Amino acid sequence: MTDNQRLADALDHSEIRRLQDAYADTVSRRQWGELADLFLPTVVLELDLRDSTMRLEGPDEIGEFIGRSVAQFEFFQFGILGTRVHLRSNDDPDAASARMFMTELRQTPAGHWSQVYGVYHDKFVRLENRWWFAHRTYHSLARNHQPATVFEFPHHLRLEDL
Repeated sequence: MTDNQRLADALDHSEIRRLQDAYADTVSRRQWGELADLFLPTVVLELDLRDSTMRLEGPDEIGEFIGRSVAQFEFFQFGILGTRVHLRSNDDPDAASARMFMTELRQTPAGHWSQVYGVYHDKFVRLENRWWFAHRTYHSLARNHQPATVFEFPHHLRLEDL
């Protein structure tokens, strides 16, 4: 790999990570209108919450769903635990995929704290010289409600295949 390619890869990785961080910031601040700056208008979010699944399309529908879901919490914070980015998906320099492990810390107005863990498998595209979320697949991994619940990891999703 040439030095120019290494520099380009470092820049792409950094820009995708900034996009992931912007998502965490936007959700933690509950600023749903800002999702349009992160998601393509055609973005799809597929959710596997283990007791239900759903498919949401577009930043507005996704923001409305997340907004309704977190409205019950007095405190809510989305945290990124770790990510792995795969550049040049399908040999396309303007496509990438990533796995992002996350957690949500939540407190109800009655003072009940809970925490959930999950994983996103994301597809990104570069349009007009910037990266966007193009498709997201989410799987719940664990919840610390009483009793705590742990789910199997979705091993069938590989970054190289996204």
